[in-house]
Amino acid sequence: MNPISLEQLHQQFPQFEQALLEQILQESVIRHLEAGDPVLQTGQYMRSSILLLHGLLKVYREDDEGNEFLMYYLEPGQACALSFMCTAREETSQVKVKAVQASDLVLVPQQFSEQWLSKYKSWHHFVIGSYRVRFEELLQTLDSIVFKSLDERLLFYLKRHVQVSGPEIKLSHQQIADDLNSSREVISRLLKKLEQKGALTLHRNFLEVHDLEIL
Repeated sequence: MNPISLEQLHQQFPQFEQALLEQILQESVIRHLEAGDPVLQTGQYMRSSILLLHGLLKVYREDDEGNEFLMYYLEPGQACALSFMCTAREETSQVKVKAVQASDLVLVPQQFSEQWLSKYKSWHHFVIGSYRVRFEELLQTLDSIVFKSLDERLLFYLKRHVQVSGPEIKLSHQQIADDLNSSREVISRLLKKLEQKGALTLHRNFLEVHDLEIL
């Protein structure tokens, strides 16, 4: 028996027609993850497309030394565009995905994901839309790296976190430094400057954003 209901699925994916929701419920696998659990590893073959029902996922690249480069976050009601591509082309993943919070995934087997492209217009639009949103987000990330200084990149990073999870950012200075490919000391110094300007407050295990637009 599927651990989720049709109503729960509809709440997160209201754009899907009733017949498609019923198919997803019937053919997909629901997977629960705790914070920190891996979803996808570099070099892993994908057999299913990933939709996020609840929680928050982090999509990132990792170099040979273990340094992480944040690509984007997945929120409820969204899908991993790269999982669509890897399953359709039977290629291995070039990224890693892990749960930032306790999360529930909807795993759609490859054959159904492909069948639904021609069978359901809403699924076709959803897949194409997922590609477009992620491409635009990656361009923003690239711009922040190529054209902006580290303090500007930090602001971009914090604003994106606020959009995703609200003003309380439950990340350590080291985690932020890892995502921005910097050192904890440098990030701590920049965060302290932001606190002195009234943009945020630093707490022991998280930071609270007040107003990043005042800078």
